[in-house]
Amino acid sequence: MGEGANSLFPNYGRYPLAFVKGEGSRLWDENGKEYLDLMCGLAVTNLGHAPKQVKERLKDQVDQLWHTSNLFHIPNQEKLAKLLTDNSCGDAVFFCNSGAEANEAAIKLARRYFNKVLGKPDQYEIITFHLSFHGRTLATLTATGQDKVKDGFAPLPEGFVYAPYNDSEALEQAIGPKTCAIMLEMVQGEGGVNPADPAFVARVAELCKQHGLLLIIDEIQTGIGRTGKMFAYEHYGVEPDIFTLAKGLGSGMPIGAMVGKEHLRSAFSAGSHGSTFGGNYLSTAAGIATMETMLAEKLSDRAAELGDYIVSTLKEKLAGNPLVTEIRGLGMLIGIGCTQPVADLITAIQEQAVLVVSAGPNVIRLAPSLLISKEDLDRGLDVVCSVLSKQAAAAV
Repeated sequence: MGEGANSLFPNYGRYPLAFVKGEGSRLWDENGKEYLDLMCGLAVTNLGHAPKQVKERLKDQVDQLWHTSNLFHIPNQEKLAKLLTDNSCGDAVFFCNSGAEANEAAIKLARRYFNKVLGKPDQYEIITFHLSFHGRTLATLTATGQDKVKDGFAPLPEGFVYAPYNDSEALEQAIGPKTCAIMLEMVQGEGGVNPADPAFVARVAELCKQHGLLLIIDEIQTGIGRTGKMFAYEHYGVEPDIFTLAKGLGSGMPIGAMVGKEHLRSAFSAGSHGSTFGGNYLSTAAGIATMETMLAEKLSDRAAELGDYIVSTLKEKLAGNPLVTEIRGLGMLIGIGCTQPVADLITAIQEQAVLVVSAGPNVIRLAPSLLISKEDLDRGLDVVCSVLSKQAAAAV
């Protein structure tokens, strides 16, 4: 697009669009064309683009202080940590800069807890699931249950075992003498918007208790109100030992968090783990404003209501469409399963000035702002359904 495009590594398959302004559920490209955003930067801008409360908090913080070091107390960090622990089952928080780093911290905490606290250094394996996605660092891409993200990065670190998602019997067989934890998403986002079966989650929790394993829940995409609860694990009546956050926590500012139970606190003793920029003044200012807005406006409840509306609307409008196999999801994380690759469909939707994204090759993913207006939502759903209907008619 710009003069500097050739100065970047080509590791992203980019659409031929560049945005210069965002507000609420709208984005404007460099030509002034307006788009309705139903993907929110991959479930990041849960409050919409440039939300007023976050913007004001950031402006205030920019005028005061940007960075010191985690060698000093950072009041913003402590305030955000308390907001998270007061509103979850967790007791202690580690801040970093991304979801991959949060999951890396969770992996390290689980291993170090078994090694240093329990005195069981031979228990270091973590069970994850086919079609999962946990990040792009060497450890987290190895934890990911998709071969495509591992291509060319061998040798991969040991310590991960994979099981089929929503298959309790296979999971039970995967547990061995080296297992220390089970790590899963309540909704597999990148894997196709696949919600966990409640009976499966209950069995996962039982197996962790039975075998003395840690339960790690990756809430990178599902956390911060996206699924109709502040955290997706709340839908399932379980309490993880560790859960991880990132995307929705900072309203677009880079931040990640790993939240753990009290019994794990001593495993992360001084010097055991760290991050230069993790929990800095700017990212935590955004996180505080985001959390306060989510709580004050009860946006988790709104996500639950609008999510039900999205699913019922899609089912009504797409009933009988031969391209559509299933509409699934939780809250405002919705997948439209299709019988064919969806790349061309997404491009056609973009041409109608609506932004959606895939979740695997055959799924259209919708992740609108939790504050999107009903009118905007209806307009966006009309475009999506119209494109799918036209494609189905053309295929006949």
